Amino acid sequence: MSLRSFGSIIGAAVALTAGIFTAASAQTPDKVNMMISWRPQADYGGYYQAAATGIYKKYNLDVDIRSGGPQIDGAQLLLAGRIDFLNASSFAGLHYSKEKLPFLVVAAIFQKDPQILMVHPDSGYNGLEDLKGKPIIIGASSRTSFWPFLRAKFGYADEQIRPFTFNYAPFIADKRAAQQGYINADLLSIKKSGLDPKAFLLADVGFENYTNTLNTSQKLVDTNPDLVQRFVSASIEGWYSYLNGDPKPAFAMIKAANPDMTDEEINYNYSTIKERGLADSGDAKTLGIGAMTDERWARFVKSNIDTGNYPADGNWKAAYTTKFVNQKVGMK
Repeated sequence: MSLRSFGSIIGAAVALTAGIFTAASAQTPDKVNMMISWRPQADYGGYYQAAATGIYKKYNLDVDIRSGGPQIDGAQLLLAGRIDFLNASSFAGLHYSKEKLPFLVVAAIFQKDPQILMVHPDSGYNGLEDLKGKPIIIGASSRTSFWPFLRAKFGYADEQIRPFTFNYAPFIADKRAAQQGYINADLLSIKKSGLDPKAFLLADVGFENYTNTLNTSQKLVDTNPDLVQRFVSASIEGWYSYLNGDPKPAFAMIKAANPDMTDEEINYNYSTIKERGLADSGDAKTLGIGAMTDERWARFVKSNIDTGNYPADGNWKAAYTTKFVNQKVGMK
């Protein structure tokens, strides 16, 4: 064998070995850390479904879904790079743009905000317009989210506000009062106390806040848009599988991560998400789950400017991007 032939064989072997390592490296999934806004529950089921059924794996992702809560500052963790995606809302996007924080909303899973005001069944109230001048129990953060909208639309006054202390007893005791809550978990909790309240969904009267959004850093969008796209698309596929297929894989993961979650709670919340069309209504019907539009953002911003909740000269277009959604991913 000539020296040249031997060198060719060695070269081929080296190239083959390099190719094997390159292929193996390409199959190593990208690690993604996502934080939901509360403890694991049905509201986040599409993400758990994507993890449990291998959808994230199909997109070459290894996703760690972490619990959030009122004591955890997700924005700080995002800024520090300890998480890659944060579950939030349109209001978070406006806050980012107002404070010039380098984050933005990249997908909106819930087209309808599950926020409600609930009243006693025998209160005589048949709509939100009937609550003008009546006591309304809301939390401190609600004063700068949905309250300005209600005040402008229905003529509510700040004097109506009663503080919400995460205790249902004052509402249950006062038949004249209304109380904030969510259409799923809070409504079930009240029903279990023996009261079956009426629920008025704010989204049904024009409150256009996107919720269950996927928020990330401008840095990740700029440096690794492919990763952002894969995570958004995989999450959307997970939501379609969750809502239109068998949700049991997600249920099992949720209950493993949150042992306090009961079958009654998870089934009630899941049914409410489907029945109320929280994820697959509005623009999602034609553009797919996760949809966002410039027109809706503009209306939402205008309503916040009109109520003094956002500066008229704010750079609100920095709050979000639609480049990763509206692609009909997962639609049949």
